Amino acid sequence: METFKDVISGNQLVLVDFFATWCQPCKMMHPILDQVKDVLGDRIRIIKMDVDQQGDIAGEYQIRSVPTLMLFRNGEMLWRQSGAMSKADLLAVIDPFLK
Repeated sequence: METFKDVISGNQLVLVDFFATWCQPCKMMHPILDQVKDVLGDRIRIIKMDVDQQGDIAGEYQIRSVPTLMLFRNGEMLWRQSGAMSKADLLAVIDPFLK
């Protein structure tokens, strides 16, 4: 079974969405993340981490608010932001890391 560490340690750009099922801004992000995936396709992998079910990982990355979005490649955190974002803003953040 692929672990979180396996996923973020690869050469592919990975967007991690730390969320909670009870969080309204997190629910707003779901369709935005789907749209971002539709635009970027295989150039990015998007995974969702439920902070209530994955508390150990959320604790390791000091997730204090949800949603928190993080970009990883080769195990290195490239970017992090808490709070909901628009599709355009998120694509603008991701774009330089795709080069």
